[in-house]
Amino acid sequence: MSEHVHRDDAGAKLGMWLFLFSELLLFGGLFILYAVYLGRYPQHFSSGGKQLDVVIGTINTLILLTSSLLAAMAVSAVQRGERGRALGLLAGTIGCAAIFMVDKYIEWSTKIGHGVYPGSRHLETGPPGESVFFGLYYVTTGLHGIHVLAGAALLGWAALRIKTGAIHADSYVALENGTLYWHLVDLVWIFIFPLYYLIL
Repeated sequence: MSEHVHRDDAGAKLGMWLFLFSELLLFGGLFILYAVYLGRYPQHFSSGGKQLDVVIGTINTLILLTSSLLAAMAVSAVQRGERGRALGLLAGTIGCAAIFMVDKYIEWSTKIGHGVYPGSRHLETGPPGESVFFGLYYVTTGLHGIHVLAGAALLGWAALRIKTGAIHADSYVALENGTLYWHLVDLVWIFIFPLYYLIL
């Protein structure tokens, strides 16, 4: 007699949506803080924003948009029972995450190499608003980077479950939730990029 496995796909999806909502509140608070200090130090924020690399920011935006498309296609592939294609698409998504983090490492390393980091003499002796700008920049992009790593790990775990057959055409809510999380990571960056790199 086969053992009955309890499934609550609706509950799993609801739990993920509630979790994503809490994440939006977290980043929303940082964006509100950004808006408050932007109103207080508009010129200092502008000079800080001009020191960021728009090219790297643009490349990272394209990378994350591509990765979201690949993740969505992976869900469709699982729904059609195309396991190999789904694994390839998830590998592409995780590869995009790795490229994004390498770009972010290069950008941070360059800034730190020029003495632009919280607590540095360069910022302590400069305009106060510029110090606030880079403080928020490192906190927001650092927190986002942690979410990129977590999302890549989650999709990697989903890929392993696809490979073992635990995720398949009739049961794929874990992959859907992982993809939803990845879309949130993408969405947050869509706000970070213009706020820090473009509009100042």
